[in-house]
This record gives sequence, structure tokens and C-alpha cells, in this order.
Amino acid sequence: MALSSAGISVVIAARNEAARLPLLLADLATAPQLVSEVLVVDGASGDGTPRLAALAGARVLACSPGRGRQLALGISRSSGAWLLLLHADARLGAGWQAALATALGRPPAAWYFNLAIDAPSPALRLVELGVALRSRWRQLPYGDQGLLLPRSLLARAGGVAPIPLMEDLELVQRLRQHTRLRSLGATLRVDGRRWRALGIWQATLANARLRRAWRRGYSADQLAAAYYGIEQTRRHGSCFLAPSPGPASDPSRSEPAGAAHEAGSAACRPHVRHHPCP
Repeated sequence: MALSSAGISVVIAARNEAARLPLLLADLATAPQLVSEVLVVDGASGDGTPRLAALAGARVLACSPGRGRQLALGISRSSGAWLLLLHADARLGAGWQAALATALGRPPAAWYFNLAIDAPSPALRLVELGVALRSRWRQLPYGDQGLLLPRSLLARAGGVAPIPLMEDLELVQRLRQHTRLRSLGATLRVDGRRWRALGIWQATLANARLRRAWRRGYSADQLAAAYYGIEQTRRHGSCFLAPSPGPASDPSRSEPAGAAHEAGSAACRPHVRHHPCP
């Protein structure tokens, strides 16, 4: 997909999404008039994800796992005036092209999709309703709702923090100081596997505990290690975060932060082309 300073650069953080990512890339390929480039940042997949992404025409970058790191790298290598940040297990719902075109014609703002969970359960419909209300009234959409915004607005807000967890709502909390976040009116359908695996209310409780720990000042690295059962080994070099105070560990913060994301400590690996992580 050709590079252009105009149009939308789509940045997708992916890890072991060979089954779902090609479907999302096929959705995006139907709108060449809107999408000027697609960058897939792979986080050490072992299932052929980067190869499938390259075959679909995406530009593939490699980095250590962690959506904050992956999104920050993809954004730094993209060129579009607008950015659309997506998770690799999503599908774009009906009317998404018109919704994006409308947003691009409005005054600059940040936009999110309405969440739709790909699993047949009345309880999940309640989860979707809760997400819609929280996103509208509290201005707290999660990363799995996607985020469309001008590059200039993201720069003013300070960019995406290259942290292994909580990068989505950490960013939203900063964006709210610059703009109101608005619904695109179209849906983004995400895989329901997390809810199926943990149970709907168990997953909801796990996220609530994570947000409470975040408010109490635990760092993103600590939360990633606890949530995923991963011992995060810190190393020197561009691919790893040095321990330092910042927004992710500020105990004075009063707003909750969002859903748990993939994290790990493997070094960047050259699946297709090697780039240092931010």
C-alpha cells in the first residue's frame, strides 16, 4: 500500500494473530481512497503472522511484545497525516469507510469505534453497553475500540508511551486534555476469546483489579508481570524500558486505566525487517 503524507496510516499491533489479522487487512484493503499505508508491528509471533501480513501488502516491522512499544514503533515509521491504531484481532463493521471519511472532514479530534464482542452472549451485550456509556460519558475508550486521530494531535498529547501495559488509557487520559473523544458511530468487532476463556464476570473482575492497582501506583511492568505470570527481565538497550517514574506509576492519578495487553521480555527479532523499539 503506497506511502503518502495524506490519508490514514493504519498501525496494527500484532502477536500470534495469523487466524484473525488477514481478515482485518482484507477489510482495510477495500478502502484505498482512505488508507494510504498499513503497518503491522509484530511482537515475536510464532505462527506466521508477519509473513501473512506481508503477503497481504502490509509493511511489517518487528519488535518485542507489548502494544505500547509496538504502536510507538509503528507510528514513528508511518507517514500519514491521520493515524488509525488497531488491535490485530479486530474486524471493521458495516459503514466504517463512511464513518472515517466523515471524521476526516470534521474539525480535528480523536475518534473511537463502538465495541462489539464476537461471541453470542446476552451478558456480553451488557458489557458492550457499559463500554459505550463509559466511553461517552467518562471519555475512557479502551484500545480494543481503535483510535483515529490526526498525527499533530497525537504529537501534542505526547505520543503513545512505549510501556508493556496500560498504554491505551494512559494515552486517552492525556488526549482528554486536548480534545473530546468522539464515537465514529461504526462498530469494531473484537475476538471474544478472552471472555470465553476467563468467563465474562471473571474477566471483568480481573480488569477491575488491574485498574485499582494502576490507580494505586503500580508500574506497567509490575502489572504486566503479575497479570500474565511473566517475570519481566530488564535489560539495557533500546528494546527495554528502564525503571523510571512517569505517568504509568503516578499514585496521584484518579482515573482508571484500561484493558490488559500482551507483554513480554524477548528482544526485537527480525521477522521481516529489524527496527529498534522506541
